[in-house]
Order: sequence, then structure tokens, then C-alpha cells
Amino acid sequence: MRITAFDKALKVRKENSNLFSKTQVDTLSSSLIALKQKQQSDLRVKIINWIGKGWLIQIGFWVVLIFIYPKSSQVQAIFFWNPKVRKILGLWYVDLALTWIPFLRYKLFIPFKDSLLSDAHLDTFDVHTYFANSDVKLQGSTDIKSIREAIPEIKEQVILEGESGLGKSMFLRHLVKSSQRIVVYLPAQKCAQGVIEAIKDKLHGHVKEDPNFLEILIYSGAIDICIDGLNEVTPDTRANITGFVERYFKGNIILATQPLEWTPPSNAQTYIIQPLNQEQIEQFLVSRQEILPSNASVKGSDYEQACKNYLATILSQPQSEEEQKAIRRMLSNPMELTVVALMIAQREKPNLLNLQQQQYEMMAEDYNRLYFAKIFPLEAFSETVYQMRLNDESAIPPEEWLEELQCMERHKMVISRQLVDFEEKPTKKWNFRHDKIQEFFIVQTFLGEQKDNRVTEHISDPRFRGVYFLLATTIPIDDAKNLREMLIQYAAETKDHTVSDTFIQLVRSRQT
Repeated sequence: MRITAFDKALKVRKENSNLFSKTQVDTLSSSLIALKQKQQSDLRVKIINWIGKGWLIQIGFWVVLIFIYPKSSQVQAIFFWNPKVRKILGLWYVDLALTWIPFLRYKLFIPFKDSLLSDAHLDTFDVHTYFANSDVKLQGSTDIKSIREAIPEIKEQVILEGESGLGKSMFLRHLVKSSQRIVVYLPAQKCAQGVIEAIKDKLHGHVKEDPNFLEILIYSGAIDICIDGLNEVTPDTRANITGFVERYFKGNIILATQPLEWTPPSNAQTYIIQPLNQEQIEQFLVSRQEILPSNASVKGSDYEQACKNYLATILSQPQSEEEQKAIRRMLSNPMELTVVALMIAQREKPNLLNLQQQQYEMMAEDYNRLYFAKIFPLEAFSETVYQMRLNDESAIPPEEWLEELQCMERHKMVISRQLVDFEEKPTKKWNFRHDKIQEFFIVQTFLGEQKDNRVTEHISDPRFRGVYFLLATTIPIDDAKNLREMLIQYAAETKDHTVSDTFIQLVRSRQT
């Protein structure tokens, strides 16, 4: 057993107590006790210093790692997305810090930012040509506000509702492009297995090895969420999305949809995009100068005056009430108005009641001229487009249709994107500029020999909702009436009126 200096001193004191006075003995005892207390205090200070240095080294180690993390897949895999290593080396505080400190959450998702936004196609989004002067109205209110004022950022839960072509997707892309936070852009079709699963599919590599931590991060607000095209998915998928939004009630989520019958999330506000008014129509037409092709016949001030003359003429013509409504509906739709702008720039007179057919005919005529009297292969190309919709593919295969795509791009029917393939070689990807253009070609496959089969086959498929609306305005009126009856019967049996109600209105406008 170890004998300390203090114990020896006490022993000496006892052996020699008779040699000292009581005062001397007490003084010596007090000094020895003070010495022992100082030794203990010094030891505590050393232990605290050691612990403090250990904490500083440990914290410094993780601070260095978080700054290396975005560029090092090894650091991502070993330290941050490996739950065992993160919990052992990070003790209790690293998980807590990563979950609740916004800066650290942001850092965690930086390596996946491009993947999270891949479906937004931001490389083809031009902020200079985006028309930001649309208006919205809060559901249940009569107040109309600028969309920029009503929804300045992705915050809380918002539903953006509007007819096809009013600019829902463009506005979402605008929000995503301007956001300083981490955002994921999801087509609703990719949420069939759930929103969390759709986000996981966009996060590559090591993240999937720690799904529980990922879910905690998402529910803590690490990612803002945009989901587009709710009208294009099944009721079950919409129910999955609705359930997620209601559980994730503290998150920032925006959903976009065309009008349809459904039960929206109870905690979300719905804003309805308003058709453009007359002043906005003129502003929009004039602003399209930025996207006019280089070979446009009318440009600059001549183009501006041509737009004003066209509007003055078309709005002053004597028309029936239904014709006026149809023309107003077309002119107040930015997608349709873009086609009008392109035609004005080519000195063409837009036919608002058959605009897509007219745009196709202009493109086909140009194709015929460019490729030495070659006829545009409408039937074969349309079948390819139909198969794309069936397989949920958005990219048009260029190997088969390069000449056609190049001509369609000249007429703003498709857009191209420069990408790099797996072998680091540059490649091009082609997409339709809008679903309505794709649906024009799909409709062609419903008109030939496959007509009866395809009309009945896809009646319950939400991906073909817009195709049925186009059929209502293009097929012979008697065929449209027969299809209307079929849709009414389907709605009565299934209680699903997402197609039938609008189809009935479109056929009624034709009859009037």
C-alpha cells in the first residue's frame, strides 16, 4: 500500500507530539491539509484541461470533416452516412448538430444538389424570358395578387392550381432556380411509392445505407420540396403525397396541379393561377422577342406594333359569346400565346381555335423545304411519342428522329439540353417544350386504326388526361359526343370525374 507524504507527516506528528506545543501541532496540520487540497485541485485542473483539449480536438476533427465532406466521397461514406462510425466517433452531439443546425444540414446535401433538381431541367430555364407578371387568387377569397407577392419563396405548404399552360411548372422552376436552400423537384409520377422513396432515389451512393437518418433530416426541414403534376397520377399516388404533406406539416412544400376532384392536404393553402388579362397579354407577347428565332421576319419595334395590331383586330371582331370565351381562353394562356408570338413573327395569322394543328403544319412545311420535299413522318413519330408516355419517358430518342427534332426545335416545339454521358462524352437530350405539344402527337395515334382500342384502354389513365381534352376539340362532333357518353358512364361507375366534367364543357362549347 502506497504511503503518501501526508500520511508520513501525520505519523511523525504522533511519534513526536510530545516534542511540540499544541499550537505548533495545529499549525503544521493545517499546512499539511492545505497542501493536500492544493494537490487535489491541481489534479482536477489537469483532468479538466485534458478533457477540454480532447473536446476541442474532437470538435475540430468534425469541423474539418464537414468542410472536406462536399468534395470527398470517402468522407461522406466513412464518417457521415455510416451510422455506426458517426455515432461512435461523434458521441451524442454530432447527430443532434447535423439534424438541427441549418448550416450543417445544408452542407450534408450539397453533393446531391444537382441530382435533386435534375427533373427541373434548370439548364434550359432562362430567367430573362420568364414572364413573372401572372396573378393568383387564394381559394375562397376574391383578392387577386401578383404570384410573386403571394408566393415569394417555398415556405410552409402551398398548392398551386391552374389550367394546362398557365405556367405552373415554369413558376416552380423559377422558385427552385432562385432558392438559396436545398430543394428537391419531383414529378408526381415518381412519388408512386411515396415521397420519401422518390427523394431516396435521387440520392446516390452512401446515403441509402442510412435511411433512418435521411428521414430524420427530411422531417427536420433539411430539404424544401416541389411536386409537380398531381393531376397526372392515380388517386392512390395523390393520397400518398397528401399523407406525406400532412405528416410533414412543418416542412416547406409546394404542389402544382390542374383543377381536379381530390382531397388536398388540410394544412395547405391553395392559390389559383388567373388567366392573363388584356394588359398582361400584350406584355407577354412583346416579351417573347427574347425567344424569337434568328430568322424571324418581324422583329424589334415592328414586332411590337404587329402584336398590338393583332390583339386590336382579334378582340374587336364580331363573335358569338362562346367564340369570345374560347378566344379569350387561348389568349390568356401563356403556352398558347407563345405559339401566337412565333406566328406573328413569321407574318402568319394565328388560328386560335386550331392553334396546335397550325403550328404543326408550319413546322411540317419547313421540314419539307429543308429536306428536299421529304414529308414529315407524322404517324411513325407519333407512335414513338405515344410509347414514351406509356413508359413514362420524357426524352425523345435522337437516333431515330434527329432531322425531325432539329426542325421542331426551330419552331420551338422541342428544346435540347447539352449533357455528358457515362463515358464523359458530350451528348444532347431532347424534350417537348410543353405537355400540350406532346399530346398533339399522341392524339394522332388515337385517330387511326388503333382509335377504338386506345380510347377505351386509357380512359382511367391520368397520364392521358390532356389527350382526352384535345380529342374533345379535334375529333368529329359526333365522335366527341359518343366519347362523352363513355366518359360519363365511367365517371358514374368510378366516381372519378377528373376527365368527364371538363370534356363535357369542351364538347358543349363546340356545339354552341
